Amino acid sequence: MRRLSKRRSLIGYTGAYMKFTCARIVLKLTLLFAPALLAAQTEAPFHSTEVHPDRTVTFQYKDAAATKVSVALNGVPNPIPMEKDAAGIWSVTTQPLVPEIYGYHFEADGDKRLDPANPRVTRNLVDISNMFTVPGETPQPWEVTNVPHGNLNIHLYTSATVLGLPNNQSEYIVYTPPGYDAKSKKPYPVLYLLHGWSDDASGWTAVGQANLIFDNLLAQGKIKPMVVVMPLGYGDMSFVREHGVWNQAATVDHNTSLFTQALLTEVLPQVESAYHVSQKREDRAIVGLSMGGLESLTAGLTHADKFAWVGGFSSAVHNLDFEKQLGSLDPKAANLRLLWIACGTEDHLIDPNRKLIDFLKSRNMPVTQIETPGMHTWMVWRDNLTHFAPLLFQGK
Repeated sequence: MRRLSKRRSLIGYTGAYMKFTCARIVLKLTLLFAPALLAAQTEAPFHSTEVHPDRTVTFQYKDAAATKVSVALNGVPNPIPMEKDAAGIWSVTTQPLVPEIYGYHFEADGDKRLDPANPRVTRNLVDISNMFTVPGETPQPWEVTNVPHGNLNIHLYTSATVLGLPNNQSEYIVYTPPGYDAKSKKPYPVLYLLHGWSDDASGWTAVGQANLIFDNLLAQGKIKPMVVVMPLGYGDMSFVREHGVWNQAATVDHNTSLFTQALLTEVLPQVESAYHVSQKREDRAIVGLSMGGLESLTAGLTHADKFAWVGGFSSAVHNLDFEKQLGSLDPKAANLRLLWIACGTEDHLIDPNRKLIDFLKSRNMPVTQIETPGMHTWMVWRDNLTHFAPLLFQGK
């Protein structure tokens, strides 16, 4: 009995000693790290982008080791140099910016860097950038407002045309307007809205905010209720690997041709089967941006029996052989209700678009030519859509 008591006493002593030792270790660690913990709790949040009331924007980027940092901002031709402070934080404040959604990234010693302090990003199949919004005094057409909202429906289907798809699965997204009625007496007109190179089917909604644009224009009574179809815009997925493909005219034509086939023989029939939309050419429109502009103009002008409303935004027509592909155009046979071609005046594609317009006019095709300030950016294309959509499906 005494041996057992001694053993219990020894265990109790050992346990108490271990608790005392652990407490001393915890105390030492607490004293050691307390300043850092206190600093972490009191340190002000780091704001990498701060939009001021006068619509100037301050950018900040942490990299004490960098020797040169700049910010590349949509709508600005060249990266804006930044200055480093004693804490290794680089910063710059811009001139006042127009209300818009801006994409940007940092460049440190020649390398592109994303903003780790801003989780809002725009992605595509080639690249990724950060985004921020400069608000206006009133809501912009592409902003969320307190109006009725339409629905977005994603459709996956097996394509027999598009090359390079995983398991041949292609995609299109359909916007239906608020109050869409599948049993209404009159079917809805439909707009086929095409994205640009590097984007996927979500480009016009994820970045272009097209669904919000339609919501707001409808609420203002500026457009007709319409169904909008946004398909994956490639005929061959290998076309999206690197930008050098645009120097290969045959490769461009190959992609455009296959996409047009997929649009007309796969997407269009499925949409007209699943949605209460008109099958009349007078109730179909097609428009796109950049690569999508090339596709919409090519498909629309060579299939005028399918589309009476045709447009292109900053269209990538620099490799298009006008005579070969559009030489047989007949304005009377085409009988278009609208041919609308827009481009930013600072866009590298402005000259090819002007040449296309001159060619179309030489064939007596009635063309609405639109030129606005701007580069090859979403800022121009959102504005284009805002002005193009109200023209659609109006009476003569």
